[in-house]
This record gives sequence, structure tokens and C-alpha cells, in this order.
Amino acid sequence: AKKVKKVDRSIERLAEDMIDTMQAAGGVGLAANQVGVLRRVITIQLPEEEEPRVYINPEIVYREGRREVEEGCLSIPGYHALIFRSILVRATGLDRRSKLIRLDAEGLLDEMESCLGRYGLLRLERIDGVLRLVCDDCEVLQEVLKFKDVAALVNACSNGAASVVVPEDNRGLVKQALIALEYPVEDLAGYREGAPLSFGLRTKTQDHSPFSVRPYQADATTAFHRDGGPVGGNGVVVLPCGAGKTIVGMSVMEKLQTRTLILTTNQVAVGQWRAELLDKTTLQPDQVGTYTAEDKIVCPVTITTYQMMTWRRSREGPFEHMALFNEHDWGLIIYDEVHLLPAPVFRATADIQARRRLGLTATLVREDEKEDEVFCLIGPKRADIPWKVLESQGWIASVRCVEVRVPFPDELKREYAAAPNRRRFRLASENVAKDAAVERLVAEHENDQILVIGQYLDQLHRLRERMDVPMICGRTPNEERERLYGDFRERRISTLIVSKVGNFAVDLPDANVAIQVSGTYGSRQEEAQRLGRILRPKEDGSGATFYTLVTEDSREGEFAQKRQRFLTEQGYAYEIRSEGSS
Repeated sequence: AKKVKKVDRSIERLAEDMIDTMQAAGGVGLAANQVGVLRRVITIQLPEEEEPRVYINPEIVYREGRREVEEGCLSIPGYHALIFRSILVRATGLDRRSKLIRLDAEGLLDEMESCLGRYGLLRLERIDGVLRLVCDDCEVLQEVLKFKDVAALVNACSNGAASVVVPEDNRGLVKQALIALEYPVEDLAGYREGAPLSFGLRTKTQDHSPFSVRPYQADATTAFHRDGGPVGGNGVVVLPCGAGKTIVGMSVMEKLQTRTLILTTNQVAVGQWRAELLDKTTLQPDQVGTYTAEDKIVCPVTITTYQMMTWRRSREGPFEHMALFNEHDWGLIIYDEVHLLPAPVFRATADIQARRRLGLTATLVREDEKEDEVFCLIGPKRADIPWKVLESQGWIASVRCVEVRVPFPDELKREYAAAPNRRRFRLASENVAKDAAVERLVAEHENDQILVIGQYLDQLHRLRERMDVPMICGRTPNEERERLYGDFRERRISTLIVSKVGNFAVDLPDANVAIQVSGTYGSRQEEAQRLGRILRPKEDGSGATFYTLVTEDSREGEFAQKRQRFLTEQGYAYEIRSEGSS
């Protein structure tokens, strides 16, 4: 890595991006070369400090002692190894204002291990039928009870007690309050079994194709179930798009044999879940209901949407359908695309901690940084398989990622230069020069199945008229959506334009090219979901291509780097291609 000669805005942006990357991955340190930038810049999250530190041109001036520790590396997700670290370290460097700063770190590893090791120190257990917050260290329990937000949720207890009674309704709220203090609670209080529901998984689908749960899906099911005991039964399974998260959900349902409520993103996803359940399980049509605006049928397995659960007549009115959580004897609740949980569903989930909860997602990245809410209310991460591992095993398609840089037309450059930042991003995203670039890419892939995905409807309508291809957006009726998706699957159409409604729950197995023309600022989650539209393995074993069009020398380019971060951490590399090159 090269020494930084001047701390300018580019170095400040690099440091900000590194902090975002480090925090998103739950790391405690990151070097610039780990994100492909050969500059001497590191970021460190000290346990006792709220804000991460940035060291520019760091230099270790003294070290003492040595100990062996197990560490992970953000560059290789999921990999851990034993390495040697110094016990005492003194280092110097520059901060972001070019001031000389010093770090004296002694016993830092012990502090980090203490912070990471707090999970399970406080436990929720059911003792003689009573829910209690338990801690083997009485002093720790007394310490957290000094915080008003915690004390208000439990019954009073005497000093020196090793446990305290928690009212049943406060089970989730206690976990939320304690994770805010960096004390994640292990919930061992058990679950309501729910009404029984007997069914099995098929060995052949309805069209007589062979079906079985894949090994990694079975492992995820086992990690969640944990033999049915209180140590399991809650948590999140993270799998790439196209890797069969729905199958994991069905496998867990089959293990538990209980009534199940499934929450998902939209009405198309509701239909896909129902079709999959009827195709791959022995459940009958009258056992699988859909609770939507069109029909509100509650069955032993009921599928609904987050939008339906959070609907109300006015901003101050009640959530009229939230009672669905408690009015029926569910033994399992499945949260599809759990990273999208809206706040009202978070609050409702805090009230139903006695039911088993499974979260499914391709990425736990939340742009509102509420991953800890998912952890404490849905449960810890039970399985997370790196995308490139599944690609190497042939379970998902290999993908070539290409960033296509498109110039600004001269007539837009002046407007862009005079615009405020927010307007600049919109101008760059809707750059009319992208239209010709899309047209050339579609022609280049004339024998492929192509999705054109974007954020702004004016831009998408413009592309639809220019290329004379169909388009799906939020206003497209469900019947029309299904017809167009069906035409795409049957190859009656080869190019389909979709707005952000295509970010989730679009089952188009043969789509092998995606062209992203605009997006939601620096959303890493959206970038991953859009690439996921083309991840399903192809029958001929061929790969896929993901293009993202970015206006050169613009705000959009800055946000593109943030968007791509999650995928680069998964091992994907973006080729850079200037419009007009081959």
C-alpha cells in the first residue's frame, strides 16, 4: 500500500466507505487494501468508543508480548484461523484532519473478546413455569437493572438475586432494551407448540420431476431446529437469491408439523409461496390460504404480505390486520426477506416471542442499520453460506459483473454543475445517454433473456417506448404481471423492463442478463437483490451477466461504489467498461 501524501476529500470518502463496510460486516478493523485500494489507511472500532477511529499512514512504534487468538477476516467471509497478536501495541498515524494521533492498546483483545462473548451471559429461562431473566454473575444482572429502560420491564428483585421475573408480554421488549446496551440475550424460555398440522415433502413435484432438499438446505434446517429444543426455534437463514430459501422454509415447516403464518413482500410472492407449497409438499389446496386485499382466507398455512399487516385507514388509525398474529394458534412464523421488516411488524414481533420464528434473506444488510433488531426479535443467524461457495458447487449460476460508464451529454453537463446534490444524483441516474447504451446491450444479447431494472418511472417509460418492449411497475395489475412473467418464462418475450417491484420475489429461472439503469442511492441490499434475479442455475450450465450503468464523473458513480460493496465482499469483481468500448 502506498503512503497517503495528502488527506483530501477522496481519502475522507474512502475512510467513510471503509467504516460502513466494517460495521456492515460486524468487524472491528479494516485496511484499505482489503477493499482494493492500495493506500495506507485503516479503520478500528474500539470496544469502549462509540465512533470508529481512522488512522492514515499508521505505524507501529512499539509492541510487546504475544498471544495466539482466533480471528476472522472480512476479505474471506466465514473463514477463521489462529494467528499471533501482540498484547501491548503503540501506534501513530494521522486522523482525517491531518493531525498526529496515537493509539496505546493494552489488553484490547481481552476487551473485544469480552464484548463478543456477552451473548448468553444473560438468558431468558422458564423456571417453575415463570419467565425469568437469569445471569450467573449477580453483579452483571444488578448492573443492567440500574438502567431505567430495563428496570421498567421486569419485576423488582432483591440485591444479590441471580434472576428476575419478566412479565410474559415484555419478553421481546427486554431483549430489545438489553441489546441496546450490547448485552444480547439468549432466549431459552421455549415456545408454544401451536396447533398440529400433519404433512410431508414430496419426492416428485406435480409435473413428476424429482425433488429433494439439497444438503446445504438440510443443514440450515437442522441448525434452526436444534432437535426441537429451546436453543433452536428462532433465527435467520441467509442464502443467495436462487439458492432455495423457500425450500428451507418448507423443510422447517415439515420438521415442526404445526400451523404456520408466512409473511412476504408482495402479492406475487404470496402466489409463488402457495404454488411451491402445493407443488413440493402433500398439503392440499384447502390447507394453504392467502390473506391479501383480494381474499382473506385463513387456513392451517396462511400467506400474507408486510403491506397487508401494516395497512390502516389513516396515519393515526389502528393496524387492522395485525391481529392475525395472535388470533390463531400458529406454531411457526416465517419472515421472508426478513431484512425488509417494517417497524410495525417489529413491534408486533416483540409481542409473540413464544412462537417459533424463522427469517429468510439473501442479505442481512439493512440501510437503517437495524440488524440488531432482527437479531434480538427474530433470532441469531443460524446459517450463512457464501455465494461463491454455492456457485462453485453449481447450485447458483456464475455471474459476470460489469459497470458500464456512460458520459453526460454536453447539454446536461451545465444543468448538472448548477444543481444541488440530490438533483445531481437524479440527473445522473436518468441520463438520456443511457438509453442508447441499453439498446446496444440488448442487441449484443439478442439470444438471451434480459431484465432491464430501474428506479425512475419516467426513465423506464422512455426505454419502453424506444425499444417497444413490455414493462412492469407498481401500477401494473397482478393479472397483467403474471401474464408478462409467464410470457418471459415461456420465451414468448425476451426483454422485460421492471421497476423496483422486480427487486424481490420474481421467479424467472431463465433470466440470464440484467441491465440496471438506476437505483436507490447507495443501497447494497438492492444491488444484491437485483443481481439475484439472474442467479438461478441455467439448464445448459451457462453463466449470467449483470450490467450496471453509471454516469461518468457524477454523484451516481460515488453511490455505485457503496452499492457494490456487499457483492465485492462476497467475492464478485466488477469489470469497468466505458460506453463505446467492446
